[in-house]
Amino acid sequence: MATLVGTPWMRIRVFPEVASSFSRQSSLFLRRRARRSFSVSAIFDPAKKVDGQVRVRFAPSPTGNLHVGGARTALFNYLFARSKGGKFVLRIEDTDLERSTKESEEAVLQDLSWLGLDWDEGPAAGGDYGPYRQSERNLLYKQYAEKLLESGYVYRCFCSNEELEKMKEIAKLKQLPPVYTGKWAHATDDEVQEELAKGTPYTYRFRVPKEGSLKISDLIRGEVSWNLDTLGDFVIMRSNGQPVYNFCVTVDDATMAISHVIRAEEHLPNTLRQALIYKALGFPMPYFAHVSLILAPDRSKLSKRHGATSVGQYREMGYLPQAMVNYLALLGWGDGTENEFFTLEQLVEKFTIDRVNKSGAIFDSTKLRWMNGQHLRALPSEELTKLIGERWKNTGILKESEGSFIEEAIQLLKDGIDLIPDSDKALSNLLSYPLQATLTSPEAKPVLEDKLSDFSASLIAAYDSGEILGVLEEGHAGWQKWVKGFGKSLKRKGKSLFMPLRVLLTGKLHGPDMGASVALLHKAGKFGVVASEAGFVTLDERFQMLRQLDWEALNKEQPLVEATASASN
Repeated sequence: MATLVGTPWMRIRVFPEVASSFSRQSSLFLRRRARRSFSVSAIFDPAKKVDGQVRVRFAPSPTGNLHVGGARTALFNYLFARSKGGKFVLRIEDTDLERSTKESEEAVLQDLSWLGLDWDEGPAAGGDYGPYRQSERNLLYKQYAEKLLESGYVYRCFCSNEELEKMKEIAKLKQLPPVYTGKWAHATDDEVQEELAKGTPYTYRFRVPKEGSLKISDLIRGEVSWNLDTLGDFVIMRSNGQPVYNFCVTVDDATMAISHVIRAEEHLPNTLRQALIYKALGFPMPYFAHVSLILAPDRSKLSKRHGATSVGQYREMGYLPQAMVNYLALLGWGDGTENEFFTLEQLVEKFTIDRVNKSGAIFDSTKLRWMNGQHLRALPSEELTKLIGERWKNTGILKESEGSFIEEAIQLLKDGIDLIPDSDKALSNLLSYPLQATLTSPEAKPVLEDKLSDFSASLIAAYDSGEILGVLEEGHAGWQKWVKGFGKSLKRKGKSLFMPLRVLLTGKLHGPDMGASVALLHKAGKFGVVASEAGFVTLDERFQMLRQLDWEALNKEQPLVEATASASN
């Protein structure tokens, strides 16, 4: 529990069971003594067992999409709760009535569910500490605001906006912090009643001691302290009766029995106001842990100008939830080993808050993509086949989503697929036959000059005789045996055998295993699984193109291509 020292307040140890309002005499006493200095200290002892159950919360505002930074905060809360056998609470902070939308709330809930971060209490799940939307808790906030008013920790402020702006201007001229001067902090009851009788709008301001400091021991950042003279009396209830963020959060965390507040570092300054409210209401303070910001590669705060920043965007781009969770966990945390591949279950087992780094973490989209590829290839073959097979059918490349062709194609191409949408390009590339473009490229010159026309004639003869189709029916072993014999008949082996074979059969200089590729091309043509609009060139069509090639013209074009390439360099 936090302690108050340095003023008469040190004689008052405020426990939850005596958090009811102080007497009017106590209120006047506080008003007279508020100028004296004090300090609030919240110290965490890792050796001390936490009383009761660990309860953490993730409290998004439904004003937009779930940012990857918010997703990481939710993940760290989830992992901490699960690793401690505690509860993960979801609370919707929708007090910004103008910007909050039901659509945004539903999108946030969908993203959290997609990531696998199931909450124990909150919207849809229910719980004993609801309601779980701030917009449904206004009566509770008003009750606690009145309690603070009665006890003297809060007073009515009748200052107009013009008066407040004037205070800021004067403070700026004097090079002082723009804090409230305390005009209504010591008003008499008669002065207050006069304004109330006139119907003057008022806010509720929290009475902040003018001297002293506040100190917390953050679980991630260590000791953090603030001087109270930089704060000034702050508003907890607006003139329209709406509570202010810091007041709502404190009341919610306290009444929901939140034991640990794990949140973004940008909320660190809010801790000062919240700690004062905790003590004034007699609530025990939770332990705080402020997670570093996620930074862009240029070390600025990650924003839309750096590309995709929301979980929903990455889902639509074809990323797997397992990969997102794995990557987000590594932004500021590690288990102390070189291992970077974790499932959600493994993260729960390994996660500790003391291994969260307080330095900013760089969001590397290239590494995220690589990690997605790792998780994609780690999927059970049935699941991977279903994902990619359905994708190929839905995008109009194939006529069907399952079968031996699809299974073999995925096994052949998966090493070049990091995202599900990558599979479209991988398969389309396999089915295409850019022979003319390849043969006229500078890179193909050595192959072309190595008697490729003679090689082509021998290959066409083998195809026309039915020899090649026969060995393709025999499978991989039959193909390997035939290639070896074919090479022997031409007195070729190694690169001088395989490179011309690849070029003539696939139309490319590079690609996946040639034997498996040709077998798939044969199977695609035989079973008619490829959609007509996919641009597939069958083996029959490929050999027809080979028969029609003007080798003499190609040999003449090569010097021109080479000269053009040299000029561009």
